[in-house]
Amino acid sequence: MPLPEDFLKQLQQYSELSNREKEVFIEIFGRGKSRVQVAQTLSISESNVSTCLSGIYKKFQITGSGPVKETRLREYLGKRYSQQKPPVNADVVDSEIDALVQEIRALVKPHIKEKCGTMRVLDMEQRIELTGERGIYTNVNILEKLNRNRRIEIAELLKNCNPEEFDRFGLSKVTEKRIPGLEAVQRHSKLMVLGKPGAGKTTFLKYLAMHCIEGEFLTNKVPFFITLKEFAEKPKQPDLLEYIAQQLSACRVKDAEDKIDKILSQDRGLILLDGLDEVRAEDTNRVLNQIIDISTKYHTNQFVITCRIAAKEYTFERFTEVEMADFNKQQIATFAQNWFRLIDPVKADRFIQRLKENEPIYELATNPLLLTLLCLVFGENNDFPANRSELYKEGVDILLKKWDAKRNIERDQVYKNLSLHRKEDLLSQIAQITFEQGNYFFKQKMVEGYIADFIYNLRDARTEPQELELDSEAVLKSIESQHGLLVARANGIYSFSHLTFQEYFTAREIVANSSYEILMEYITETRWQEVFLLTVGMMRKADDLILLMKQKIDMLVGSDEKYQKLLIEVNIKSNYLEVKCRKASLRAFYFWIEANYLFESIIIDNNILVPTLSWKIDKRIGDYENINIILNIFFKLARKLLKVDYSNNYFTDIHELCLHYLPRVYEAIISGEFDHKIKNDLKNIWLQLPYEEIKIKNKFLEWRIYHGMSWIEKLESVLIQYIDIGCSWQFNEAQKELLERYYKANRLLINCLNSDCYVSREVREYIEDTLLLPMSEIEKIKKQ
Repeated sequence: MPLPEDFLKQLQQYSELSNREKEVFIEIFGRGKSRVQVAQTLSISESNVSTCLSGIYKKFQITGSGPVKETRLREYLGKRYSQQKPPVNADVVDSEIDALVQEIRALVKPHIKEKCGTMRVLDMEQRIELTGERGIYTNVNILEKLNRNRRIEIAELLKNCNPEEFDRFGLSKVTEKRIPGLEAVQRHSKLMVLGKPGAGKTTFLKYLAMHCIEGEFLTNKVPFFITLKEFAEKPKQPDLLEYIAQQLSACRVKDAEDKIDKILSQDRGLILLDGLDEVRAEDTNRVLNQIIDISTKYHTNQFVITCRIAAKEYTFERFTEVEMADFNKQQIATFAQNWFRLIDPVKADRFIQRLKENEPIYELATNPLLLTLLCLVFGENNDFPANRSELYKEGVDILLKKWDAKRNIERDQVYKNLSLHRKEDLLSQIAQITFEQGNYFFKQKMVEGYIADFIYNLRDARTEPQELELDSEAVLKSIESQHGLLVARANGIYSFSHLTFQEYFTAREIVANSSYEILMEYITETRWQEVFLLTVGMMRKADDLILLMKQKIDMLVGSDEKYQKLLIEVNIKSNYLEVKCRKASLRAFYFWIEANYLFESIIIDNNILVPTLSWKIDKRIGDYENINIILNIFFKLARKLLKVDYSNNYFTDIHELCLHYLPRVYEAIISGEFDHKIKNDLKNIWLQLPYEEIKIKNKFLEWRIYHGMSWIEKLESVLIQYIDIGCSWQFNEAQKELLERYYKANRLLINCLNSDCYVSREVREYIEDTLLLPMSEIEKIKKQ
């Protein structure tokens, strides 16, 4: 039967037990735990527990061997306890401490709400509430296994990524098990929460304080929220207990030190220590010792410390280290809904939709600080900037300098010659090298080598190999801990925190060195598209790069007769119809029609094609030529609608586009001056198509299975009487692939022009005039 802890603590004073022996003594004889349970509670091995017991037996002069000694000590302690005065009723003690806890909770509640109930970061004009009906707090997840401790290879990290589809979220996905933050606190009485800059560590700690004081979590404890930087810089350097007492005294708590001791002695404290990494170097040892002292003396209380990952190798034996997980898509959506619900609830849905349409921006939203930036930008402009490089630069500036500066935090400069501007240059150099190699993850030694090469050329750099090695490791760790732009993904493996930043810094390096010819080598590679867009956005004037892109794209198919014939036909057909859009848009539409008849994956882009084409038949062209073209379009759209693979990522786009244009082409035929028999035959087929019903995806798929093929066969049997609906293009797989790359490169070119880059009017007009034209027509325009 366990003995009262107060009685055991009295005996400890005369037995000269060590601190560890005292802990084991209380756990076994005061709390009735087994040796295994004690080892788990104190985070030590069972052999250490046995060693401590041997010391305890010796100091209490207990002799014997094996279990006999424990039995004899229990008998001795029981006899000593029976000789004491009758103890105070335990229920009375519990009642008194409960009353004290509720008294202190009531007095500190206004202080906790003032300090932890709101937040204001970046360029917010006013504070916003963290919890409650107006609160923006989003529940966080915790990784119980630190990324930096995972012993896996790069190949395993790449398993989450599909190189063909270039899944940005796959590259940053962590497969380690996540648990809710509150659950982690409940599981571990002493928790060290590590995280990247802006991961939400302070917000999480504030939430714990608010959740506790509002009676929703650990209601029998008193929360103490301590900003360690403020504690460390407090005049007269009080110890941690004195500092907490000063806070309580400010809340009108009388005899604060005595009451704190009572609360903590009865395991009723929730001690939240925020920002260990923000403590100045000269204060670090003192603060560490204070944390160790209070967590040892009052070890049965709840402790949570936050610290940036990789800040320093802090070691707290009794604390369990965990890591803040990035936000997933559901958490991003929840945060957005919480953010916009009081301003404009509809805007939250639009915000998420625009994120989905801009994956590089969506990827940044996994970091709560950067997500806050995105909400601020979107809230002001109702959209993201067309020139994304400006948005990314703002994100980089926040992580490099603004986030610490706004909170008056000065970090130690581990390498004095490396200014913030030089850090950007260094990151740009690393980004371009690794991105060109296709390395999204890289070995620590490799990146340290790139750092050593860079700092070797700085003024007053230490050039001895061993010194360079030490300096490069220190620089890497400082970039990781202070800015979070390079992060450990596994033991000895690093990457940029977001692929978006690797692309941004790659583009920055290309612009700095004007290395545009190198960029042209990757114009058809999907993974380089964002780099192109960022590069043109960063340039003072992008004429030369845009023209270089156009030249490279035309050369892809310039020497192949079959490709040129296709482009000639597309151009001829585009001149048959008079429409309310640019000729380039019409050529893009025809190209899409022909290409999609050949294969599945080309997706037309609304930046190239204006989706509200109004069809008019050009009266100058003969009837046969017109009906041949227009019926061909109708048939190929219908056939495409029936052929599209519903498992394809682009199914929805193709489904919507086909259903958008089919009725427009149909109306052009019915209203045109064509043979009435053609019109009637087509009308009969059209009426068999449940157009309104098949707008719904599930209804369409069901209709396609049971009626689709018979409908297209009827359509074909009618149209074959009037036109040649066969496909004359006999492209092999390699040719089809090149044609697809040609189309996507043109789409990239147009996206660059529409990205708010600075390009002269003459160059814009030239690109539009020559888009998707055969080489013969391009040469004519050049000579004009």
